[in-house]
Amino acid sequence: MFENTFSVQTDLDKFSNEDIEKDQSLKKIDFSNINYHVESNDDKFSDEQPIQKESSKENTKVKINVFDIASYILLKLGKMTTMRLQKLVYYCQAWSLVWDEKPLFSERIEAWSNGPVIPKLFFQHKGLFFIEQSDLGLGNPNKLSEQQKDSINAVLKYYGKKNSQWLIELSHMEEPWKQARRGIPEGLNCNREIKLIDMANYYSSL
Repeated sequence: MFENTFSVQTDLDKFSNEDIEKDQSLKKIDFSNINYHVESNDDKFSDEQPIQKESSKENTKVKINVFDIASYILLKLGKMTTMRLQKLVYYCQAWSLVWDEKPLFSERIEAWSNGPVIPKLFFQHKGLFFIEQSDLGLGNPNKLSEQQKDSINAVLKYYGKKNSQWLIELSHMEEPWKQARRGIPEGLNCNREIKLIDMANYYSSL
């Protein structure tokens, strides 16, 4: 089990702005180097079955979808670009796989040219540049458990202050997106899936 703190190693100094220096939570993060090593752990994680903890006390009877996660993020952070929302939902899924050992939602994530995108969420907000909770039309943040909210809040504490371009650039440097797009020229459309197993292996190795 991993604590809800980050020890991400990345070379995103060139994408940093003034708020990075002001954000005290980033003192826990070493930006000096990036490690793309991914350890295989197929016995623990599987795309065919939800990732579960052996002795979880969490009530998993309530089915959570991507709209519930997006609605909660918009409730917490307010109006934002749809691109930023997509990336925040992606990182919530990624770190839930690490900390809680199970996905937040079952909707497919694809490796689009501008980073990870959840198509079902995209088609719900298609045509909007900015979005707020009332625009989404779907999702109930009250369905989330306290454990799920804690994990999302931890993600938002770090990633929530970043702008869309910063999040895009970060996702482009990370193995799950790169692996899904292998062989696809930069900038071209792609609907290949970013698999949960690849996300779990990569982010747990950071």
